[in-house]
This record gives sequence, structure tokens and C-alpha cells, in this order.
Amino acid sequence: MASSCWGLPDFLCSAPELSGSSLRQMRRSIDTGFRDLVRDMSPWIDAATAPLQKFLNGLESLFVNSPWIVVFAALVAAAYGASRSWRIAAGTAVALLGIGWFGLWADSMITLAMVTVCTLVAVIIGLPIGILSARSDRAQRLITPVLDVMQTLPSFVYLIPVVVIFGIGKVPGMIAVVIYATPPMIRLTNLGIRLVDREVIEAADAFGSSERQKLWNVQLPLSLPTLMTGVNQTIMMSLSMVVVASMVGVGGLGKNVLQAINNQFFTMGFLNGFALVAIAIAFDRASQAYGKRLQRHAEATDE
Repeated sequence: MASSCWGLPDFLCSAPELSGSSLRQMRRSIDTGFRDLVRDMSPWIDAATAPLQKFLNGLESLFVNSPWIVVFAALVAAAYGASRSWRIAAGTAVALLGIGWFGLWADSMITLAMVTVCTLVAVIIGLPIGILSARSDRAQRLITPVLDVMQTLPSFVYLIPVVVIFGIGKVPGMIAVVIYATPPMIRLTNLGIRLVDREVIEAADAFGSSERQKLWNVQLPLSLPTLMTGVNQTIMMSLSMVVVASMVGVGGLGKNVLQAINNQFFTMGFLNGFALVAIAIAFDRASQAYGKRLQRHAEATDE
């Protein structure tokens, strides 16, 4: 029997779907099984995340409780050491002074500790996976779809399994940030190693270099500028995810921005957003300048 739906049969007018009871039963079974599995593995999960929690708490305490002038001098010195530019160091100093002037120093240090730990973890995870992708086409074909999913999946979706597994707190927020920030490190590590000149690799082979020697003495040094771009993008991704991670208990500037959104506090949101942008620009300029220095050094070595 035809319906009014363009004269087509009824079964072609509506998309096929499970019945409501079947769908509810399926979701209930999956959710219950997942919760039971997490409950059984919770001692192992807590033991695995405890060192990360201690490291984050220690770094956060160091940044927050140290005299502000010491932290200020260390950050400005780090910016100058990475960039060798007084302009970037002065810009970092102005940004930090502005953050302190508006009373956002403690929250900024909490965010800075979170971003530092997340960046370190993302680099530690992303670097070996990127090397594996560069050395094996099969591994690259398997890893690339996973990276595509990680980068296209809405960031809020990360929070659902993370909260179910780890609960509310800093560690689940940090894990969500790491998931979001790791793909650029993997992709750019893979790209940097694959872009190393084949003639250089052949010369290393001619001198009898092993695969490990080629990796550490040739490929990684020559791909350092690209690797630093990966670190730069990882930092930017971490900072962009901080506000979302504040929904699961991460403090700092992200928490303040979320409160400003919920309560429509324009000034509060703008000032905390300014602090996030200032930190991001300082990190971006310093890491980019460091990458350019590595590039010039690599070119000078080749000549």
C-alpha cells in the first residue's frame, strides 16, 4: 500500500530503527556492564593514576605557593631562553604582570600547572607513536583513523567515559585534555621523520648505522623543527581544552570562565579569557621562536 510520502511504500518513508524497548535494553546492558567493569578495576585505575595526581598537585603547589616574583622571573627567563628574544621576554613579562594586576595569578598558575603536565604527558605518549607511524606504513594506516576520530569527536564527548572511569577531579580533566592534545604531536612527529632527506638516510646506511642510530643521530635531530611545531600545537590544544575540562572539576581559569558563562558575568569571563589568551600567546611565540632557532641551526649544520 502506498502512502502520501512521495507515493512510496511505508517501509521506505521512515528510516529503519530498533524498537524503543530493544534500544533501552541494549543501552541498559552496555551501561551496566561498563559500570561493573570500572567498579572491578577501580583499585588498578587508582593505583595507575596516583603518580600523575601527585605530580600535578606538587607542580600546582610549587607554582601557587612560591613567591610570585620567583615564578615570574623563572617564566620570563624560560621565555627568553627558548626564544633568545627580548621582545618575547618583555611581552611575557607584561602578560604576567597584567594577570597579576587583575587578581588572576593563583588561577593562572593552576592552569599553567595543568597545561604543563598535560603537554608533557601528550609528548611522552605522542612521540613514540609518531615514530612508530613514520617507520611503518601499516602502523600509520591503523593509527591515522584513530587520530581522525580523536580530532573530530566533540570534546564534550570525551568527558563521558572519562568521568565514568575516573570520577570527578583533576585527573579525569587532565586525561580528557591529553586525549584532545596528543594527535598533533603524533601527526607532526610522523611528518617530520618522513620528511628527512633520503640521501641523508642513505649516507647513514653507507656508514653502517643501525636503525636505532639512524633514529637518534639523524632522523630526530633533523626533524626537531617539525617536532617543536608539534609541541606548540599540543600546548595550544591543551589551553583550548582547559575550559571544557573545568566541567569535571579542573580549577583555574577554565572554572572561572565556565562560571562566567553560567552566570552571564561579562567582565569576569573577559578577564579570565584574556589571561588564557595571554598565556597562549606567550607559549606560542616562545615555542615558535625556539623552533625557528632549531631550523637555522639545522640548516647551518647541513651547509
